[in-house]
Parts: sequence; C-alpha cells; structure tokens
Amino acid sequence: MLGPRRLAKIYLTAAAGFAVAILLAQHPAFFHHANVADRSGATRGARASLAVNDQTFAHGDAVPHARMAENVEPAATTSRRSRRHISSPRDRVEPAPPRLAIVLPRAQLTRVAAHFGDSLTREMFAHFDLFLFVSKAAEAPIGQRMYVFQKQGRDELVMIHNWPVSTGREKFEIAPNGTVAPSFTPAGYYELDPHRMYVHHFSGQWHQPMPYAMFFNWENHGYQTGLAIHGAAADDIKFLGSRSSAGCIHLAPQNAALLFHLIRSQYKGMVPRFAFDRRTATMSNDGMLMHDRRGRLKMVHGYKVLVVIENYDGERMVAALL
Repeated sequence: MLGPRRLAKIYLTAAAGFAVAILLAQHPAFFHHANVADRSGATRGARASLAVNDQTFAHGDAVPHARMAENVEPAATTSRRSRRHISSPRDRVEPAPPRLAIVLPRAQLTRVAAHFGDSLTREMFAHFDLFLFVSKAAEAPIGQRMYVFQKQGRDELVMIHNWPVSTGREKFEIAPNGTVAPSFTPAGYYELDPHRMYVHHFSGQWHQPMPYAMFFNWENHGYQTGLAIHGAAADDIKFLGSRSSAGCIHLAPQNAALLFHLIRSQYKGMVPRFAFDRRTATMSNDGMLMHDRRGRLKMVHGYKVLVVIENYDGERMVAALL
C-alpha cells in the first residue's frame, strides 16, 4: 500500500508531465529551439543563440545568399550567450550606455543585406569569413551603423549584429597636439592589421583613449594609417549614431569588446593581400586583390575579416564607394 508521501510524488510527477505536454502542444517551437541551443553550444560568435528566418536573397554573380538573423541587435546591445563566450575575464566590459531609440524596420535591414551581398566579389566571399559593413552616411536610420555579417556554410551570409557607430566628421581640423589633421573616414575595402590590435590604446594626436582598437592594414603614400575600429570613450558614447569621430569608427564599449574578442579568438587565418602600387606606395582600398604571374592570390597571415565602408543611405541599390 502506497504511503501519502509516495502518492504525493506520483501526483506531482504526473502534473508536471501534463504541463510539459500542454506547452509543447501550444508552442512546438519551444522544444526545437531548446534542443538546438543545447546541441550547438556557444559556437562562433552569437550563432548558437540565433533563430534564423526563412528569407534569403539572391545576388547574381556576387554572394549567392545574404540574410538576417531574427535577433539582430537594433541598438547597442549584445546577447548574453555570445558575451560570456568571447569576453576575456581579465578585460572587464564597461557598463552599457543608455539604449538608443533607433530601431531599424525589417524592410530596411533586408535592403542593407541585399545591397551588401552585391558589393562582394566571389574571391572576397571565398577568402573572408566575417564582414563588417559600415555605412558612413549621415542620414538616419541606415547611416552611421555597422552591420556584421557572418559566413555560414558555403554560400550564405547572415547578419548577426547591427550597431550604431560614429564615423569621421569629414573635414580638416586642428588636432589637440597642434597639427592640421583630416577627420575623414575613407570609403573602401580594408583588412585588419594583425600586429596592431590593442585592448588599451591612446591617441597621442587626438589625446583620447581607444579601447579595443583594431587598426586597418592600409598603407597610404608610404604611411601606415591610424584608422581603426575601437570603443567610444567618455562623452563620445552619447554621439554614437552621428558623424563625430576624428576618422576612426567608434562603437559602444561593450560592442567593441565583443567584436574584438570574437575576431581575435575565432578568425585568424590566411588572407589575400590587397594590390599595392609601388609608385605611390599605396595599398588598394577599392577591392583589388594581389595575384602572382600565374593568377593565384598572394596570401598572408592575418584575420579573415573584411571591412567595407560606404556612404550608403539605403536609397542606392548599386555599390558606389565615394
């Protein structure tokens, strides 16, 4: 004969079973997403936490498919799963700034994804795995944002983040060190310099901190430029979403940290070199890659990350680097 405690346990177990059955009947996707998250774990970047939609976009001779993830951040936010996976315990991530009010409609994100897919060549898509598309256009809401695309599979790009940024003020200025300096963010295609990646950096010219700085590997007329992607500091945070930098691309501090550790931990590899004009000592930023006499790409160690900067305001559907 069963005692009262045994009967109570049987009753509670049966009640829990009925509750799960009702949940699955009403929300079948719940069980599917839970299983996917458990199986995949914290894989590359935020992939494990993404619920991908059913829309894909064909792009002719460019990238076959580019699409959006369902939970692409509309403002300066990150997923908890991806932040835990890539943050270094030694580098504390600064508190998030106030959430920005701009939220992009899905139709505009779709337009950005389709446009970006058309701006890549087959060689670019084949040899890079992470793509940072920055619109330096002053017009909101598409301008002054970074759209992060991750290559998944053989022929697909998925937008995993879209964040507000600040690009250059686009004029000549007197820097704090007394020199005349341009505050332009030049449009073009860029790689990151594997030898200039700093958690803590300070600009002597502009007298400003540059946390999580990732410098471009771009030589212009014999000089290695100081253009970089890095976190905004102090009062610069409130200007995200507008042209307010000295030429670098500013991100919210927690987004800069997330991107920095993601790239450093998961995207090292062999990358093609951009063409170099020896007469002007200038590296190409128009997307031209370097080939040997047999037509093979010249490869070097670096990060399989391509940065594309464009003055894109959402109206033009053909890439026009200015």
